[in-house]
Amino acid sequence: MNVLITGGAGFIGSAVARRLIDDTDARLLVYDKLTYAGNLDSLAPIAQDARYAFRRADICDAAAVAAALADFQPDIVMHLAAESHVDRSIDGPAAFVETNLVGTFTMLEAALAYWRALPEAKARSFRFMHISTDEVFGALGPTGLFREDTPYAPNSPYSASKAGSDHLVRAWRETYGLPTIVTNCSNNYGPYHFPEKLIPLTILNAIEGKPLPVYGRGENIRDWLYVEDHAAALILVARTGVVGESYNVGGRNEKRNIDVVHAICDILDELRPDAHGSYRRLIAFVEDRPGHDLRYAIDCSKIERELGWRPQQTFETGLRQTVQWYLDHPAWWQAIRSGKYRGERLGRLA
Repeated sequence: MNVLITGGAGFIGSAVARRLIDDTDARLLVYDKLTYAGNLDSLAPIAQDARYAFRRADICDAAAVAAALADFQPDIVMHLAAESHVDRSIDGPAAFVETNLVGTFTMLEAALAYWRALPEAKARSFRFMHISTDEVFGALGPTGLFREDTPYAPNSPYSASKAGSDHLVRAWRETYGLPTIVTNCSNNYGPYHFPEKLIPLTILNAIEGKPLPVYGRGENIRDWLYVEDHAAALILVARTGVVGESYNVGGRNEKRNIDVVHAICDILDELRPDAHGSYRRLIAFVEDRPGHDLRYAIDCSKIERELGWRPQQTFETGLRQTVQWYLDHPAWWQAIRSGKYRGERLGRLA
């Protein structure tokens, strides 16, 4: 099985790449532009494997995408490349439209031409997997869960661009017959997470004795999914998912943001005590993000029922492993903190 992963140097993509090499006999091509969130260090554990290859290129470059498909001859394309940070989408939405919409369009056009030219048997087994987010569904109230048939109602430039890309994938299947599958996941966390998101930012700011910013009063709720569990789900969908279906992938771990921050502080108090007192003293409530969705939660019963996937980590076990990983791998995150991203506030309208 030949698998091409776009965005494979990113957080989720690199987790899928490492698992494919470690746990399967697949050949792998990682296709990544290496923007600020792409990091070859995240692929270092598999970089010397003979079944792994890397190509630095842009998903918006039609010629480069076509060449990668022709050269590598994938059986599965796992399309993860995306701009993904809501705050950055508020500051600069153009990049999100370009990457998430134009880039997905370019991938679909190239995949369609490639698929149409395949021999019949290989064409029957080809899959184009599009990995998306639960944010396309908008916000939930105090109750309810996002299902695969929940109407789309995106509220940020990021989620709108991902919703648009989901619709393009559906259209290329319905109109042209391209064999596509879509997955929508809840908030991921775990090792190798770029430190602009809540959990890694909180861990690293705490280690460095900096304020721990919490939007509003920290009442926003997310369903947290350990990235290795997500990677396992995506590989399972690639192997056994049904063309034309979508699958929601969630961790069944709903937590308020403030409770997540408290949990990180408590783990650090145990693993790396600070002489100045509990890390909770560093919590700083800040002005809320514009259009901040109150609650997300995934109903993942379809993938559990139809494909047999189950998350292996609870939030407590996954979070402890995540904190420990950042404590054990300072070289990985110090390179980022020294240049690419220093933890500054993003996503302000003023």
